[in-house]
Amino acid sequence: MSGLPEGPLTAGDLLTLDELRDLRRPSALRGASLVLHAWVTIAAAIALYRCWPSAVTLAVAVVVIGARQLGLLVLMHEAAHWLLLPRPRLDTWVGTWLAAAPVGADLRAYRRSHHLHHRHTQQAEDPDLPLATPLPLSRSRLALLVLQDLIGWTALARLGAWRPSPDGPAATWRRWRAPLIANAALYSVLTFVGGPWLYLLVWVLPLATWFQLLSRLRSVAEHGLMPTVDDPLRNTRSVRAGGLARALLAPYWVNYHLEHHLLVFVPCWKLRRAHQLLLARHLGPRMERARSYAAVLGQLTGARASGRS
Repeated sequence: MSGLPEGPLTAGDLLTLDELRDLRRPSALRGASLVLHAWVTIAAAIALYRCWPSAVTLAVAVVVIGARQLGLLVLMHEAAHWLLLPRPRLDTWVGTWLAAAPVGADLRAYRRSHHLHHRHTQQAEDPDLPLATPLPLSRSRLALLVLQDLIGWTALARLGAWRPSPDGPAATWRRWRAPLIANAALYSVLTFVGGPWLYLLVWVLPLATWFQLLSRLRSVAEHGLMPTVDDPLRNTRSVRAGGLARALLAPYWVNYHLEHHLLVFVPCWKLRRAHQLLLARHLGPRMERARSYAAVLGQLTGARASGRS
């Protein structure tokens, strides 16, 4: 696409008004179906282990449920942008109780701070900078971090975020209320169908292990070693993800992070379409893309160049 400015770009520089109108159109049915898909997948993985308990079915359940727990975080992020459901109050309610709270997140607090991440991406004011793993990494350092994630050490270290609020008991309760209620409900249901250990095995264990690894992978893939520039095609990265990667590593189109930063008003289920439109404008050489998550890790460890998809 010729005639583009070399400096900061906006969506209007790249797509037509008709394309932008179509991309930003929300759907209550699609948003609700994503939430339903996440919980049906979780329930199916739990049922697999409950009906045929073994080390193998537990491992499958941990990987599948951990990926959907990340999926719930993605849907919380969607709600934070008011994109999960068209009605704001319902968007906040569903985003809180069916996405954020079960994985210990606070939608309202996240929503208040997340706009700064978009406004100051990769800059000193970006609140997500402290969350990123220091890069680049050696292979041995990466292996150690992966091990820490998978044995639960990372989750244990993050429990420090649950310290009482300095603003007093009322503020602490407001922060903890939804996660405690949601997990009490999960504990009650899983105890009823399989005993108290079922909650620990199929909810806490995935959250403390596979979910932690995926959260780290997501963070480094999206912004790892990105330049501090205003160009939204260069300060974050999208990653090609096949069916297996989408199922176990990158749920609900979270791999299209460049498109999300450029088009923050677009629901996640339309990001693939946005990606295709940008490629049709011959913007691929200017976009930060990786051919796979393995390629991203190769680049971040200095093992090999990432290669563009």
